Amino acid sequence: MLKLKVPKMTCGHCASTVTTAIKTVDADANVEIDLTKQQVTIESHADATALSSVLVEAGYPNESA
Repeated sequence: MLKLKVPKMTCGHCASTVTTAIKTVDADANVEIDLTKQQVTIESHADATALSSVLVEAGYPNESA
């Protein structure tokens, strides 16, 4: 399980964009969004670096939570 702090994720549209980006790396990933904490929790077999990088490419810099 990977937990990332995503400070720019502030609304439902952001959450949708983050989820869609993650699903491009692993379509079967389980993605949980907490907008209050600005945190995304990802259960995936994909590489953590790839998941983090795809969020940066989508405009959502992140760090380990």
